[in-house]
Amino acid sequence: MALLEDIVSKQKMGAKFVLSAPMLGLDLAAFDMQAAIWATHGGPGFEAAGVPFRKVIDGKFLIQRLTVVRV
Repeated sequence: MALLEDIVSKQKMGAKFVLSAPMLGLDLAAFDMQAAIWATHGGPGFEAAGVPFRKVIDGKFLIQRLTVVRV
């Protein structure tokens, strides 16, 4: 994900920032699956910083935004 790497590289170490489906060009279901992994294991250059924000769509709670911190 080149776009993700660009977003992360622009952040200072220790900075908190938000990732969302539109930022990465993903639909909400795809983002939810990826964000669940990031929330548990971290991502390339960042770790989760709090509880993911979820939205109910068709009776399912999907992660809409994930606050992360650059490491």
